[in-house]
Amino acid sequence: MRRVLAATVAAAVGLAIGGGMIPSTAQARSGSGAGYTPPPIAWGQCASAGLNARGAQCGMLTVPLDYRKPGGTKIKLAVSRIKHTSADYQGVMLTNPGGPGGSGLTLSVLGEYVPGDVGTKYDWIGFDPRGVGSSQPALSCDTEYAGYNRPYYVPVTKSLEKTWLAKTKAYAQACDRAGGALLDHVKTTDTIADMESIRKALGAKQINFYGFSYGTYLGQVYATLHADKVRRMVLDGNVDPRRVWYAANLDQDVAFDKNMDVYFAWVAEYDSVYHLGSTAKVVKKKYYATLQQLRKKPAGGKIGPDEWNDIFVSAGYYVFGWQDVAEAFAAWVNDGDSKPLEAQYAAPGEPGADNNYAMYLATQCTDVKWPQSWDKWRRDNWKTYAKAPFITWNNAWYNAPCRNWGAKPGTPVTVNGKKAPPILLISETNDAATPYSGSLEVRKRFPRSVLLEGVGGITHAGSLNGVACTDDTIAAYLDSGALPTRVHGNRSDKQCEPVPVPDPTAAAAKSLSATAGAGRVPLRDLVTIR
Repeated sequence: MRRVLAATVAAAVGLAIGGGMIPSTAQARSGSGAGYTPPPIAWGQCASAGLNARGAQCGMLTVPLDYRKPGGTKIKLAVSRIKHTSADYQGVMLTNPGGPGGSGLTLSVLGEYVPGDVGTKYDWIGFDPRGVGSSQPALSCDTEYAGYNRPYYVPVTKSLEKTWLAKTKAYAQACDRAGGALLDHVKTTDTIADMESIRKALGAKQINFYGFSYGTYLGQVYATLHADKVRRMVLDGNVDPRRVWYAANLDQDVAFDKNMDVYFAWVAEYDSVYHLGSTAKVVKKKYYATLQQLRKKPAGGKIGPDEWNDIFVSAGYYVFGWQDVAEAFAAWVNDGDSKPLEAQYAAPGEPGADNNYAMYLATQCTDVKWPQSWDKWRRDNWKTYAKAPFITWNNAWYNAPCRNWGAKPGTPVTVNGKKAPPILLISETNDAATPYSGSLEVRKRFPRSVLLEGVGGITHAGSLNGVACTDDTIAAYLDSGALPTRVHGNRSDKQCEPVPVPDPTAAAAKSLSATAGAGRVPLRDLVTIR
């Protein structure tokens, strides 16, 4: 369930979801952080020029590797803070961009995107979860793993299947060697305990929380284990707490296929711009025909069928970047120019470049036990591929290291929001990474929650991107706690327009640039704040 807000698209989909048995009281307490009092954070300047320009402070928080042994080995979490400037102070706001494995250190800037200066009423807290980004240690297993010219994702031969099984097993073994003891302590519940340590270090009786994608699962679990510590929560792109994690990825495969049909239809609508076909059927056929051609001869010697598929994954996630992907598509098909494709696909190579992926696996593979039988994986994925070929095998191999993961899996917390205060849930109808059914399930489990739906939209976790109906609802809630009225039935409580699809015509592009806030980085480009 990788939130691509703060990640590249060079890998595949991968989502996360939760459910399972309630741990025993002793087990829940051992991972809650209740017995640990953290030292104060020594605040100072940030390494990020973008954070410094916004007056942020940065520091490291010391926490136990294993909360059951609070006096044992310690690790450090990278934390950032942008303090309130309003006299109407409303507390600390922790944030998470998703993943798992996404770096959240720069997400302390999120307050500036809340309308009406409501964000100035909170201290916004960004942090890199344990093992991630600037936290110490940070996990990196094999920086060349997602390089170029990989074996074809779809195992149409026994040889391909064996190659991918060996490749994914080797990556799991590399992570086991690199991660050591860390791998046993990077479950969702470990991050929940870290959030409690952050709360204590900040001297806050309660936290507010804004989570995207996998961050919504953090919010659900935190509110289950620490309901009395929750003040307000915004959860955007909700993980289905019934389906952690194997089933969730199969759900994604079907949803992404449907969204790609929407994307191909959009490309066809602008055939005068892209010249790739005037119907969705023609554009889709051209996508798959090109994929097969790249099996024989990669574009620019680098972009083979896997890289091609990876490039298009973002178009199924959300509407941001639709034009860039279409332009790269057209440049190659119409002009034989591979440079735009290569720019869209940046294969990792520098130290730590696989950190996001490694920590995605480290959390998902240990939150819950994955099926060990390859026969089951093979059967389920071929069955799904038959009706949804776009991402199915890409996603299967993305998660396959979980079959051979070295750390022992745990038992996920059963999400129960009966004691939680009113919270705001957000989802677009056709979100593929976290299907809408998950938001309906979370709404059931949190009886005081309200669900806002971006009707008909396909964008994943797209709040605070300029849709007034959605963003004003968030602002009102964060300002006063006001929420739309909860309605009866299994449905959304408020309906808004979705994040709008782009119009690649020159007039539209000019209009969009003219209305952009001066000097303000669009939230969708938050990754550029460094």
